[in-house]
Amino acid sequence: MILPRYHIGPSRIPGAGKGLFLDEPLARGRVITAPDDIARVHRFEDILAQVDAAKLLPATVRWFEDRYTVTPEWPDECYINHDFEPTGLWHLGFVFAAADLDADCEITVDYRHLLAPGQSEDFRDARSGTQIVGFSWAESLRASSHALAALLD
Repeated sequence: MILPRYHIGPSRIPGAGKGLFLDEPLARGRVITAPDDIARVHRFEDILAQVDAAKLLPATVRWFEDRYTVTPEWPDECYINHDFEPTGLWHLGFVFAAADLDADCEITVDYRHLLAPGQSEDFRDARSGTQIVGFSWAESLRASSHALAALLD
């Protein structure tokens, strides 16, 4: 679920398609998205074993350890794009405002938190051209926990 008012529009990130934009300012540390209605989680290896795995992978998001959701119906949260310098902090399925955000700010997160360890996106970071490769669970949890604690100080 997306908590602040928002709209979907053309992304400002080259090649990204659509993006999710705030319709109101949001203070640093406030929740942008929160998990809701998660019917099932899957082990990554089980997703890879599916005959349509290539179709499912773009709709796969890590929530914790080696458990992932698959959402091919693309809810609006799926329009949050990647950036290594994101406007949102992904932490255990929540996205927090990484700074004080103005209305019309495009919400981005670092996709390395959402990917399987070592999994590469099929595109590169638009700003740097760097490959986007998933963190291990420990790396993701450590980095997002420290970043969240810093946001709340």
